[in-house]
Amino acid sequence: MTKDNPDIPAIPQSPAVAFDGPGLLALCQRPREALLLVTEGDGEPIGACLAVNGCGPYREIGRLPPLYPEWLGSQSFLDAHGVRFAYVAGEMARGIATVDMVIAMASAGMLGFFGAAGLALPEVEAAIDRIEAQLGIDGPAWGINLIHSPDVAGLEDGLVDLFLARGVRRVSASAFMALSPAVVRYAFRGIRRAPDGGLHRPNSVFAKVSRVEVAEQFMAPPPPAMLDALVTAGRLDAAEADLARTLPVASDITAEADSGGHTDNRPLTALLPSLFALRRRLSKTHPACRLIRIGAAGGLGTPDALAAAFAMGVDYVLTGSVNQAAIESGLSPAARLMLAQAGMADVVMAPSADMFEMGVKVQVLRRGTLFAARANKLYDLYRAYDSLEALPPAIREQIERDIFRQPLDRVLAETRAFFAKRDPSELVRAEKDKRHEMGLVFRWYVGQSSRWPMTPELSRQADFQIWCGPAMGAFNDWTAGTFLAEPGNRTVVEIALNLLEGAARIARAQQLRSLGLDVPAEAFDYAPRRLR
Repeated sequence: MTKDNPDIPAIPQSPAVAFDGPGLLALCQRPREALLLVTEGDGEPIGACLAVNGCGPYREIGRLPPLYPEWLGSQSFLDAHGVRFAYVAGEMARGIATVDMVIAMASAGMLGFFGAAGLALPEVEAAIDRIEAQLGIDGPAWGINLIHSPDVAGLEDGLVDLFLARGVRRVSASAFMALSPAVVRYAFRGIRRAPDGGLHRPNSVFAKVSRVEVAEQFMAPPPPAMLDALVTAGRLDAAEADLARTLPVASDITAEADSGGHTDNRPLTALLPSLFALRRRLSKTHPACRLIRIGAAGGLGTPDALAAAFAMGVDYVLTGSVNQAAIESGLSPAARLMLAQAGMADVVMAPSADMFEMGVKVQVLRRGTLFAARANKLYDLYRAYDSLEALPPAIREQIERDIFRQPLDRVLAETRAFFAKRDPSELVRAEKDKRHEMGLVFRWYVGQSSRWPMTPELSRQADFQIWCGPAMGAFNDWTAGTFLAEPGNRTVVEIALNLLEGAARIARAQQLRSLGLDVPAEAFDYAPRRLR
């Protein structure tokens, strides 16, 4: 981002004081410049001017310092993670948040999380190899996703083993409904008291939450029984466990509002105050909890949304859906084009592959795909019938033809082969519970549908499952008619810089308006421009 930009209107010179629309608009477009507030006599502010120009015949009564995009959010977040901007690119699953995306974010002074959910351990380790090769072991900050996996025995522990062995210092724990020992082990492995009496805590847990009762488990110290069990099992030593007894599990809590993928569709303006109140309450009994940083995610697709989140007091922002449309995303060009055409209402809830039988849903793109309707139909059938054999012949024929495009017996054989390698206990359960067997078959479609958008093969485009929140439509509305409307121009860093630059300008406009100046509505508009 440059200090001077040809797209910015010229600032009036002598006497250089702005009182109304055009002048105040021009000042709002230069947030990096210090401003003077002026008045006539002893009254309230009636105008503003650039500090470097002076205020002419008017009396100076106040000053606004420069406002850089780098100063949005908290200094604590910047210091803790060694980043330039309090901005995070979230961990879209199955590697949609790619290695390239993580590297691009880190190189620009921002934080990116690799989307490890749904990938096998060797794939995750290969991603770590590539990231370290580009950024170095002690290079810029980055992280990896750890998704709650209650249906896959040992997966969370396996990932934590890998992260600890490879020195992964930041993990974003998402979709958790309850705190797990694996998260606690990662959070406190290696913690020790420094010679000066301070704490050295090498690993940082970002917990993505949308419910207060879940947030409390990450914001409070871990349960004593869980710590004791980890010590008994040799997964934490006694000294680590003792230090953990007074510290929150997570250093950063991401308030996940109406987002793509796993979501409770919470309004950010309702969720954030509840988490702030929780932090205050926990701090009374656990003083270390006051140091927890709280960030915002969900619905953040425009500068206005970022500015609003920062104005509410968040330490950082996290974007998701809009990054899937970036060229570094793991989605295919066809899928990214579908996202570029989405409106704010073009989203819908559909069954989740990893928690299908529990009825857990994810938010996905509706426009241009039949996935949601077909997946919801399969879930309704799962609830209505006890087994594949109980399906009426006409219904079975229909879903074989329209959804699976092959006989269910073939899908069942493929499913059995998959779980024989990944988790044989699922097959043991399926032998005893035929509804569970049916659930595994139906999960085949839900799971495959999230892979199809990542391939160049278009024969399954009508079944694309693309995780998406309403922020994508808002982003498309904001970028319409600008260079970012073109999918090929959407890089993850260009998106981030424009969102942050716009948020800084909107924050400046709000500063002046809150002082009683008649700031025009146009000052709250920011059109994307090339900043790289």
